[in-house]
Amino acid sequence: MKKALPIGVENFKDMIQSGYYYIDKSLFIKELADLKGKANLFTRPRRFGKTLNLSMLRYFYEDTGDVKKNEEHRSLFQGLKIMEQGEEYTKHMGSYPVINLTLKSAKQPSFESAYGKLRDDIADEFQRHQCIMESEK
Repeated sequence: MKKALPIGVENFKDMIQSGYYYIDKSLFIKELADLKGKANLFTRPRRFGKTLNLSMLRYFYEDTGDVKKNEEHRSLFQGLKIMEQGEEYTKHMGSYPVINLTLKSAKQPSFESAYGKLRDDIADEFQRHQCIMESEK
């Protein structure tokens, strides 16, 4: 049976769990870790997978505050190349709060609605990490 092509899919979890055709780009995580940059700029043309790669990074690094959810995220990487790279890389899985913002949602008809949408996205990220504020971490 042929796998479906992930046209328009930009969420790593959705892509893996839905069984879409996927070219393993998980060594991007190793490459990024090896660079040790304070800031990294990802420039690619439209439709080259920037959002999907950022989603992959989020699922790899993010500590959700929920052990079960962290294990679910870890399972997304089973069988991918990053898991073969050793403890040096895998020890970071599920270890950090990750703030994920995209300006795609800010494509609005007016500045005011774009500003409002971006403000809502920041509030959603804050809410998503509320458990960290309440934890002892």
